[in-house]
Amino acid sequence: QVQLVESGGGLVQAGGSLRLSCAGSGRTFSSYAMGWFRQAPGKEREFVAAISWSGGSTYYADSVKGRFTISRDNAKNTVYLEMNSLKPEDTAVYYCAAATTRTAARYFFMSGYDYWGQGTQVTVSS
Repeated sequence: QVQLVESGGGLVQAGGSLRLSCAGSGRTFSSYAMGWFRQAPGKEREFVAAISWSGGSTYYADSVKGRFTISRDNAKNTVYLEMNSLKPEDTAVYYCAAATTRTAARYFFMSGYDYWGQGTQVTVSS
C-alpha cells in the first residue's frame, strides 16, 4: 500500500509556471506507475499525465502536451508535474495516483489506479 501527498499548488497568472510534487510512502513506490489527474468545478476528473514505474515512458493528454512534463525520482519517492504556459482552463484540483498495472492503456483512466492523493488546488488567473 502507498500513501500519496500532493503539494505545490497555488495561484498563478496565465502564462506562468508551477511544479507539483507528489510524495509517496512505502518502500515499493518505484514499482508503481504514477499519474496526474485534475478536476475542475462541475466537471469530471480527467487524465493529465502518467509515467511508467521506471520513468522510461510518459503519457500526456492532448490538452497539456508540450506544456506539462511529468517526471519521477524513485530515490525520493516523488513524482513531479512541471506545468508551463498555464491557461485559465488549467484551473482545477490536481490529484496524483499510483497504479500497480503495467498495462499502459489503463493509465489514461481513473479505473487504472489503485491509490489516490487528496489533491492540490491550482488556480490560473487571466
